[in-house]
Amino acid sequence: MTYAWRSFAMVSALALAACGSNTERKADNAVDAAQNAIANTADATGNVLENAGQALMPTPSPQEFVNRAARSDAFEIAAAELAAKNASSAAVKDFARMMVDAHNQSTAAIKKAAAAATPAVTPDAALTSDQQEDLAELRALTGERFDKEYIDGQVDAHEDALDLMKKYAADGEAASLKNAARELVPVIEKHLARARELDKD
Repeated sequence: MTYAWRSFAMVSALALAACGSNTERKADNAVDAAQNAIANTADATGNVLENAGQALMPTPSPQEFVNRAARSDAFEIAAAELAAKNASSAAVKDFARMMVDAHNQSTAAIKKAAAAATPAVTPDAALTSDQQEDLAELRALTGERFDKEYIDGQVDAHEDALDLMKKYAADGEAASLKNAARELVPVIEKHLARARELDKD
């Protein structure tokens, strides 16, 4: 009789443990589901805000668009050339080399599209005072401090460039420039994603 009761107690304990394990697993699943829902809502909210911001942004004229694109390319190339000398991270240097190649290509694409616009426009690549100041700050840095400032700036610069290209691709008036902007969007998105990865390291 004592053995039977002991066996019953053991079975009951195992059953309760299994029940507790199922309850804990369900709770974990519920927490995971809630976290996924929050993340999805945050992503959706971010997309809505981004789209709203682009809708409120005035559409640049063809001349304004090519000037901003040319200045962006010129800044990216100058900053990347500094990274080749001052960066300490091999990954940052690799990114900088990619920036030189990519922005030389986008410069050529914008020039070609600008020449094909009606009327044709000529890009002005003269850097803004803010861009000049940013480059001056980078010149004074080396090593890990340079890496951080350079990549932080790359995230900001590519976010701005992406907004510009998306806006002109959607609402610009010159067809050749709209096509060029549309083709550059996925390239910039790829570069922005990589810059954000490096920014987390």
